[in-house]
Amino acid sequence: MDTIASLFSFITTPVSWVIVQFHKLYGAIFGDDTGWAWGLSIVSLVVLIRICLIPLFVKQIKSTRNMQVLQPKMKAIQERYKNDKQRQSEEMMKLYKETGTNPLSSCLPILAQSPFFFALYHVLSAIASGKTIGVIDQPLLDSARQAHIFGAPLAAKFMDSDDKVAALGASLTDVRVVTAIMIVMMSASQFFTQRQLMTKNVDLTVKTPYMQQQKMLMYIFPLIFAVMGINFPVGVLVYWLTTNVWTMGQQMYVINQNPTPGSKAQEQYLSRLLKSVTTHGQVRGRTRRNTVKRIVAKGSDRNDIERKFITGLAKLGLAAQEDGTVEKSEAALTEAEGGTAKRQQPKRQTKAKRQTAATQPGAAKESGTADEAGPKTSLTKQDASQVDKPKSAGKSAASGSSRQVKSGQRKGPQRPKHPSKK
Repeated sequence: MDTIASLFSFITTPVSWVIVQFHKLYGAIFGDDTGWAWGLSIVSLVVLIRICLIPLFVKQIKSTRNMQVLQPKMKAIQERYKNDKQRQSEEMMKLYKETGTNPLSSCLPILAQSPFFFALYHVLSAIASGKTIGVIDQPLLDSARQAHIFGAPLAAKFMDSDDKVAALGASLTDVRVVTAIMIVMMSASQFFTQRQLMTKNVDLTVKTPYMQQQKMLMYIFPLIFAVMGINFPVGVLVYWLTTNVWTMGQQMYVINQNPTPGSKAQEQYLSRLLKSVTTHGQVRGRTRRNTVKRIVAKGSDRNDIERKFITGLAKLGLAAQEDGTVEKSEAALTEAEGGTAKRQQPKRQTKAKRQTAATQPGAAKESGTADEAGPKTSLTKQDASQVDKPKSAGKSAASGSSRQVKSGQRKGPQRPKHPSKK
């Protein structure tokens, strides 16, 4: 333990110093030896770390979305070069470079938190063992060992023995009840965070293996936290529960304010934005203007949800501008109404009407002219019948002569004679 602690001394000292500074603040309010003072010190440490990691979180969001968009292209490369792993790897790296995507960016927040997590774990383990660490001297060590969170000592674990828990001034039942509740809350918050990411913030038009992997992680991660949680001290459970709740709230904010294109969250967001524009007649807020600006810049590459939003603006007589604002436009309203009219299909004609129109292409015009002429209709029909009679007579005579010529033959198509009978 001492060897491992010495390896993490470069981070355990700063972490212990931050905890002590927050302890001074909360100790003046709640008392130095209370669980509130030490527990809130750990919570404040988490908040401070997560605020510092916000830039990495933004990179994680961009990387995750880029990976979702690139999944079809990556799958095509794998199919094309499935027998040449080196060429496949080269094409993958080329694709990442062209799109500016870093697959490791999605893991940056977790990797950045890991040193602080291990440092806090060693600090709490030293407190449980009665050893000073970092800037925590003997008086602070004694104070921390007396601190209880809902009856559970800060350094106690679910798997600790009754004697060890009694040495910290608590009962094993209280420790296991508190730790079990915190483990369940920690796993539930992790599951809910992953679930809202999969159900609301994923492009549903793209079905890729990446989505299946995320769906599996939605169930695997909570189980991992539940199994590992029984070996974590109460203080570490406070740390991990706080960071999970922070991640859940941060994810909810991103989904509501900057959803993934093509996702259910984007449809809900643009629906709210359209209602706001309908009420106020303008796009309110810089974030919303940036959203409209991105949609306008896409042009013909907009998805169905974004096209529906632009059409909704046009029906209000508004047109989205390149700077993210909207302006009144009669042309947009006319175009929207015209587009609706064009989509109306003509009435379907019966088979008899279609055959009549095909055999008599000028029938409609003749009937229209006849209606205007009035009594001339009957004369025209009589003349037409008189003209048609000689033709029919000539046709019958021709058919009669053909029958006379071929009187010795049978009616209908003739079978060819066999070459031997010629």
